[in-house]
This record gives sequence, structure tokens and C-alpha cells, in this order.
Amino acid sequence: MKVAIMGFGVVGSGVAELFAKNHNKIVSSSTQPELELKYILDIKDFPGSPFADMMIKDFNIILNDPEVGIVVETMGGLKPAYDYVSACLKAKKSVVTSNKELVAEKGYELLSLAKENGVNFLFEASVGGGIPIIRPISQCLAANEIDEIAGILNGTTNFILTKMFKEGMSFGDALKLAQENGYAESNPAADIEGTDACRKICILASLAFGKHVYPEEVYTEGITKITTEDVDYAKNWGGVVKLIARAGRLENGKIFALVSPAFVKSSSQLASVDDVFNAILVRGDATGDVVFYGRGAGKMPTASAVVADVIDCAKHAVSKKVFGWEDGIPNYVVDYTSLPVSLYVRVSAVGNTSEIKKELESKIPGINYLVRSASPANEFAFVTPEMPENEIREKLTEINGISIINTIRITDY
Repeated sequence: MKVAIMGFGVVGSGVAELFAKNHNKIVSSSTQPELELKYILDIKDFPGSPFADMMIKDFNIILNDPEVGIVVETMGGLKPAYDYVSACLKAKKSVVTSNKELVAEKGYELLSLAKENGVNFLFEASVGGGIPIIRPISQCLAANEIDEIAGILNGTTNFILTKMFKEGMSFGDALKLAQENGYAESNPAADIEGTDACRKICILASLAFGKHVYPEEVYTEGITKITTEDVDYAKNWGGVVKLIARAGRLENGKIFALVSPAFVKSSSQLASVDDVFNAILVRGDATGDVVFYGRGAGKMPTASAVVADVIDCAKHAVSKKVFGWEDGIPNYVVDYTSLPVSLYVRVSAVGNTSEIKKELESKIPGINYLVRSASPANEFAFVTPEMPENEIREKLTEINGISIINTIRITDY
């Protein structure tokens, strides 16, 4: 059986290198007599590469070669990845991808195409890089009803928040350091605005709860508003700030899903996940909380997950994997503001602070004040009791003399 790679960037080149380095082990694990890399598609030239003789620029060479049974897509984005992957599946070639945007936007459609054509569409590397999570949810935890999934799904934002928390860096300085270390792109918007984490939680929620969750259905808030002041208040509260992507099943059969910064208690397994590491917590009705931890990105960790899927495709060349979910339905993802939550709120006050606090306590009984050193006289912060988020925010608008600086959700993970 022959394999083709589409895209020779960081992940694609890692796949080729791992394929060459561990070829005998990969072949023996695949149950195939041979599993050979034949083509690498890319618009660029790589004259010094050991794989230069495999390089092609015409996708149709892969599409029309009957020897190619498995195609690896590591180009990223929707165009031309979606067209190429669709064509491969229709040509009865199994496809493995690390492309989170492709799976989040087109997963149901591509899984359906794979099923119609008797081939596989696998994407272990699309969520956790080298962290196994797709296969454990679909196989190892298959006896569980998954109640919730929550995770630190983006290494760049976790690195930034770690530097802010442990070294007192500002957001801007921590972002600059992340870029200098190669953890953040020159345009880091997809990371710091939460888009990357949103795509990943869409994939996990679709798999765990059985219906496709589209990115536009998921409220997404990044970390650009987090300041060192918020970090100090989090420490006083007894925790840290993390960008948490989460989704859960509700009693009415619908789900919630959102991405936002969150206070996480220091005792939580997620609180100790630092720097570029990721962690995914799966809450099952039989297992309780199970946490998957490791490097969520990187050349070789991601390549490892891709090649594992190639092996799985080879093993299931005849008996296809039963794998996937249904299409999404309207109003499947509920309005997150209708759900109970506890909020951290930081405000600046205009007027008599004592009187403002009395009014606040009458509107929202049971609030807990936080402190930090050297805070301005007109600034204070507090944590609300748990109630529907829209009710908290409505009550806050009724308080005279305060200007909300920031709000951050509290988690129980």
C-alpha cells in the first residue's frame, strides 16, 4: 500500500521523517506487507530534502494513482484542503489529517463521504497534537456517557498565562517572548483570540455528544483582556487563570460549549499545566474525571499522532472503522448566558465605595471580596455566587457608580 502526503510544512515534514525513521516498526504495526511513502505534494521546491525525489506539484497525480490507498493532509486551512480531501474520499482513498479547521467546519460531511465510499477519515492529530484523545474518547471511554469535556487546548496562550502568573509579565511582554521562542506566529490572532481552542472543542464535543458542533455556535473569548491585576486577584482567590475550552451535556439533550479565560483552583489537575503543555479533562459517568496531558503541538508529537492514524487506516483497509457523528441541528448548543456560573468581577468605583458595596451586596447577596497589594482606592474585585450569567450581568448594570474593568468565569474542574 502506498501513502501520499499533501503539505510539506512543519507537520508534513515531520510525518515524512518519522515514516522513514521508524519504517519497519510502522509496517509491522500496520499488518500490511508493505507501507511505502510515494508522493509529497507541495507548491514549494525542496531541493536539499532527502525526500526531493517524491515531490510533486499536481494533486491529480495522487488522485489518479490506484496504488495510493492512504492520503495524509497537513496543508491546513479549508482551501484547497477541503476539495482535495473530498476528492480523495470519493476516489476511495482513506484520509488522515491534522487540520483542525477542516474537521471543525466539515467533519460531518467528510465522515459521511468516507462512510459512503468504504474508506476511513481519521484526525487524531487535529486536537491534541501528540496527546491521544480522539481514539480514547471513541474507543477506551465508549462505555461511558461523557458528561463534560474541559481543557487547556492551546499551548501559546498557556505559555503566555504561565509567564504572567509566575513571572509577573504583562500580556504584551509574554506574547513577544512566545513569538521569539517560536510558540506564537507573527499574527497570533487564532491563538490569543481563542479561535484555535474553539475549533478543537468543536471536534471533541461532536465526538463526545454525537452531533456536529460548528465553530460559529461556540462563544469564544481570548486572553487579550487579561492583566497582571487579574492574575494577582486570582492568586488571592486561590488559583490561576487559564484559557479553558469546555462543553457539556444538559439534561434536555442539548449541550453547552464555550471558550474563555477562567479561574481554576490551585488544587485542580488543570492548574499545574504550564508553559506550552496542554491537558484535556474528560468527565465520564463511570470513570469520573480522566485527564490527558502532554505537548499539544510541535513537529514530531503531531507527526506521531498522524502516523498512528495512517497505521490505523492500513489495519482497517478492509473492515472500516465505525466512527463519526450526526449532523448538527438548530439550537443544539444553548445560550451560555442562561447557565449558572460564578463570576470574578473587577470594577472601578466613582463615589462612595462603601455605599456602592452596600448596593452591590443587596443586589447580589453572598459576594466574596478579593484583595491585591497596591490596588487603587477606587478599585475592588469580587466573586459572585453561582447563578445564571445573564442575571449576574443584568444586576451589575443596575449598580450605580461602578465601571466594570473585567469579568472572568470560575470553573469547578
